[in-house]
Amino acid sequence: MSAKYKRILLKLSGESLMGTDLNFGISPDMLQHYAVQIKGLIDIGVQVAIVIGGGNIFRGLHAGSSGIERVQGDYMGMLATVINGLALQSALETTGVYTRLVSAIEMKAIAEPYIRRRVIRHLEKGRVVIFSAGTGSPYFTTDSAAALRANEINADVILKGTRVDGIYTADPEKDPSATKFDKLTFAKVISLGLAVMDMTAFTMCQENNLPIIVFDINDANNLKKIIAGEAVGTLVEG
Repeated sequence: MSAKYKRILLKLSGESLMGTDLNFGISPDMLQHYAVQIKGLIDIGVQVAIVIGGGNIFRGLHAGSSGIERVQGDYMGMLATVINGLALQSALETTGVYTRLVSAIEMKAIAEPYIRRRVIRHLEKGRVVIFSAGTGSPYFTTDSAAALRANEINADVILKGTRVDGIYTADPEKDPSATKFDKLTFAKVISLGLAVMDMTAFTMCQENNLPIIVFDINDANNLKKIIAGEAVGTLVEG
């Protein structure tokens, strides 16, 4: 199969690791679901980098309501992404995929520090690179980390896996009359006020002409379809 995209950055939410049966934590079934899909891409020669959130363990943005200072809460959220990264790394290596866990906060015992040239070399060697700890700074989301890393490693596209099959006029889980967009420009997303990524991340992609595809990650066939060039989810570009 010929691949339309040779190097991708896959953005996963921490909440997606919970599956449908958990209110928090990590579902082994979801880890296996992701690992099998990602291995399928590696097997056809696609270079895969991943940014994963930490919302299944702790959300820094919501820390204030519990009396935790925003900066401390953001760092706690970063550590949650490292836990998720370790779990995903283990699942991938169980399927026979070589990986590197990279942390924006130095943790010598469990993860490599982020060094751009080293990360690109890992990708060229067919290793999956899992970026953790966000950008390493508070006040930035994992969406921002995804946009930053994707641009730094010269990814062809950001693939944002969600629970719905693209971008809609409203939340389709709440509004059954919402209609789906197949393709949008960056300007149109802004004018309509659609929540694709946070504005910092979105602007970074717009300025660097980095396309974003929002798709349903729960469909096991979608990743391969996107790589093959099929119209899946919603494409944001231009």
